[in-house]
Parts: sequence; C-alpha cells; structure tokens
Amino acid sequence: MFEALAFPFMQRALAAGLLISLVAGYLGPLVVQRRMSFLGSGLSHAAFGGVAVGLFLGLEPLWVAAPFTVAVALAITWLSARGVVTSDTAIGVFFSVSVALGVVFLALRQQYTADAFAYLFGSILTVQTRDLWAALALVGLAALSLPLWGRWAYATFDRDLARADGQPVARDDLLLSALTALTVVVSVKVLGALLVTAFLVIPAATARQSARSFAQMTWVAVALSVASTAAGLALSYLFDAPSGAVIVLTQAALFVAFVTWRWMRHNLP
Repeated sequence: MFEALAFPFMQRALAAGLLISLVAGYLGPLVVQRRMSFLGSGLSHAAFGGVAVGLFLGLEPLWVAAPFTVAVALAITWLSARGVVTSDTAIGVFFSVSVALGVVFLALRQQYTADAFAYLFGSILTVQTRDLWAALALVGLAALSLPLWGRWAYATFDRDLARADGQPVARDDLLLSALTALTVVVSVKVLGALLVTAFLVIPAATARQSARSFAQMTWVAVALSVASTAAGLALSYLFDAPSGAVIVLTQAALFVAFVTWRWMRHNLP
C-alpha cells in the first residue's frame, strides 16, 4: 500500500476519503439518533438526479447536484416540520422524482452513461484536484457548524424541551439537513449514490455499541470512519477490488465485530 501512495491518484483518493470520513463521522451520530437514515438514502438519489442534470447540460455534475440536493433536503425538512406530509412520505416522493429525472436526462444523453455509472457506483481513484477542494470546503463548513453541535444534540434527544427553552429548532433542522445534503453530494464521487448512506450510518451505529455519551459516540464514529476508509482503500488496492464497496464492507465488518463484542459482554459469564 505504501508504494501505491507514490502515485498522485492514490494520494488524492486517500486525502478525499479521509476528509469526507471526518465530516460523515461527525454528522453520522446525529443522523442515526434522529432516525434520519432514510433521509440520507433519499438525498443520495437526489444527488444522482442532480448529477444527471449536470451531465445533460454539459456542466460539472457536482456543482449542479449540490444546489439541487440541498433544495430537496430543505423541502423535505420544511414539509415534514409543518405537517404537510410525514417525513417518510416526503422523502419517498422526492426520492422517486429525483431518480425519474435522472433516468430521463441520462436517456436524452446516452453518451454520458459511463460517467453516470461512476457517480452511481463510486470512483474514488478518479478523484481530481477540484474534488479535493470540494472536500476541503465541506470540512470547513463542518468546522463552522461546531458551535451548533450542542443545540443539535439537545434537540436530538428532546425536541420539545429544546423548543420550550427558546432554541431555534426549526432553523437548526434546516441547517443540519443542508450540511447533510452537501456531505452526500461530495461523497457521491468517492462511494457512489448507492453506497453513500453507509458512510453516514454504519460508523455511527458501530460507535453506539460502546459509547457512554453522545459526545463519545461522535468521537468514536469519527475515528471509525477515518480508520475504515484508510483500511478499506488499502484492502481494495491489495485485492484489486472496487474501493467504495470495500470501504463500506470494512465498516460493516467493524459493526459486526462491535455488536458481537457487546453481546458477548452482556450474555457470557
């Protein structure tokens, strides 16, 4: 693996994977505790719809997918918060519409099918310098949101009390949804639309098996996300396997190990 790091494309792949894993690990506990995993799946498919529009227009796909996916995230959050429709219904509607748009636009420009598959299944080894800048910008936005983490955690466990305490819960929900949407968009190039939700969910679900507080769960999720990305990339190089899929399988293996360890600790003498 170390000799592979001599190649610029491997350096970019590792850097992009680690930067995105930092943000995914940071947001993952909020997504898991708020039961927003289905939202992550919906946003990943919305991102694919935005990518298809970008390919159709001949523009950089991620720059089109970013505002498109953020708009979908804000619409879902706004509609569900006001009781217009339930959250899962809103996600299902936008999920379906986004995929349908993607299929239509890809059908209109069939020569872009290969590019579309790269975004659908991930292509971390083709990460370019501009993708690294996008990942760095995402880390910067996540860093700017750190002062909001306490309010987000508060509302995660007791929304009614947070609202009664004067916290801007509705506005914070929109900000969290927007940041999650941007994380999904930037992650699509690394993992693909079909796997990106795992980046948000699995490390956080694994961390919950051992963490004693929400803050500890967040730190452990970040560590697991970073470690599994580095290990998955190394394994994919050794076995010549798709990098995004191997990263997710590495995360899944850690999850199984933590669940097994927890079960043994509580059930065996």
